[in-house]
Amino acid sequence: MQAERVTPVIPVDDLESAVPVWTQLLVTDPTFVDGDRWAQFDVGSSRVVLAGTGRPSDEAGVMIKVANLEAAKSELEAAKLTIGEIQTGPHELRALVTGAGAPVTIYSSL
Repeated sequence: MQAERVTPVIPVDDLESAVPVWTQLLVTDPTFVDGDRWAQFDVGSSRVVLAGTGRPSDEAGVMIKVANLEAAKSELEAAKLTIGEIQTGPHELRALVTGAGAPVTIYSSL
């Protein structure tokens, strides 16, 4: 499995209030906001995500982008890692890996 991007995900209970704070902290506007569910900030080659409603976990974790989620899932299962079923999100396909000590979501674009 080749990771294309690794993104920290920070759960927030009030996205509307959190976005202006992170805008000031990172000295940049969010590159994408999806209502009260999601905001992402791109800073240089890094991305930080704030996950509001509908988040997969209430714990901070990471998302790992892959080109082919089905192939990545098969590789992880062959390596005896526990990965959930692939789900279709609003903008991506995703599956949750458990046992990593923190939430890890493997995903690919729709």
